[in-house]
Amino acid sequence: MSKLNTQVAIVTGGGTGIGRGVALALAGEGAKVVVCGRRLEPLESSVAAIRGLGGDGLAVQADVSNAEDVDRLTKTAFETYATVDILINNAGIGGSGYIHKHDIETWDRVMAVNLRAPFLTARAVLPLMREQRRGHIVNISSESGLEYYQGNGAYGVAKHALNAMGEYIQRENQELGIRVDTICPGMVVTEMTEGSRGLDHAKCLYPEDIADLVLWLVTRRPNIKIGRPILIQTMENPWQ
Repeated sequence: MSKLNTQVAIVTGGGTGIGRGVALALAGEGAKVVVCGRRLEPLESSVAAIRGLGGDGLAVQADVSNAEDVDRLTKTAFETYATVDILINNAGIGGSGYIHKHDIETWDRVMAVNLRAPFLTARAVLPLMREQRRGHIVNISSESGLEYYQGNGAYGVAKHALNAMGEYIQRENQELGIRVDTICPGMVVTEMTEGSRGLDHAKCLYPEDIADLVLWLVTRRPNIKIGRPILIQTMENPWQ
């Protein structure tokens, strides 16, 4: 029997990159996977790939920084599959620059997608997870959430805050059997990063590397938790 049979997962930003890799890995272990994102075509491609593996998937077009969209997403998942066992908070956007040079619109948008959205999705699924006394939330943060890189701006601040939020949620809910893990990847080759100048793809992480780690985390025995954000990076510097 596959390790995640009967479980239902929501993966935000599930149409491309890390989100798509995680969605396919979860489906490969038997989970029913709801993928969401702002663009419908990549989501439908992920669902087609899930079904190609013999899995069960659903695409929901949604902006997870919008509370009404998040309510619709979780309602759709519950009405379709009757539960939500796993939430992967993966959706994110870049936003570098020195703090004093950031325009307010960029700052607010980065905070909305990289911090407000994980808050909204966790807030939406936690009552159900608390009621059923089980659940697993995995936040995809960044190496920038552990380090302090000059010029990393809103992105770095949002990822540091996401790490802290994950710890708060863990402590508030662990007595009810709910686990929260935060992954902090180094440079991953995705649609957002692949064109970066000076990046050696051969020395980078790939979405499958993050998906393998997510799968390891969500298939541990229920009594096992990881107490701090997990840094995953490559042995060699990917920047030429």
